[in-house]
Amino acid sequence: MAASPAPSLYHIHRGGVGDLDDVMRIMESAFSRDYGEGWSRSQCGGIMPMWGVSLMIARDHAGRICGFSLQRVVMDESELLLLAVDPSMQRRGVGGLLLGNFIDEGRDLGLRILHLEVRDGNPAIAMYRTAGFEQIGKRAKYYRGSDGVRYDAITMAIDLG
Repeated sequence: MAASPAPSLYHIHRGGVGDLDDVMRIMESAFSRDYGEGWSRSQCGGIMPMWGVSLMIARDHAGRICGFSLQRVVMDESELLLLAVDPSMQRRGVGGLLLGNFIDEGRDLGLRILHLEVRDGNPAIAMYRTAGFEQIGKRAKYYRGSDGVRYDAITMAIDLG
């Protein structure tokens, strides 16, 4: 008889504009300003009402928001626009749970391909590879650091077809 899985310490639910304060708090602490990866409040608020865009929120057992992902579906594909975890909660499975939710939702919707883009050198690349994403391209010097240095963006995808 197989053991039942342990209950998750976190749960994921769909978020909304009312969660923007927490999203921005996490984004500002999780994304280093050195690389220019984070979005502004107006960028997040502007894209959230668009068709096919969803914000997913990860909460701990006490109800605190500890991470989020923002994604959009277009036709039979989806793109992970942002994924961030509060630095005090990193390396505890929150990012993997959010990524797994993104993949599961894509499968549930019958999507063909999931995409994401990540700065070359970002430690999250290992998590994406472990989940099955493969590099399909590179945008040279896409990100501009606060020091003016440019960083490549790695484009990754997973084929669900």
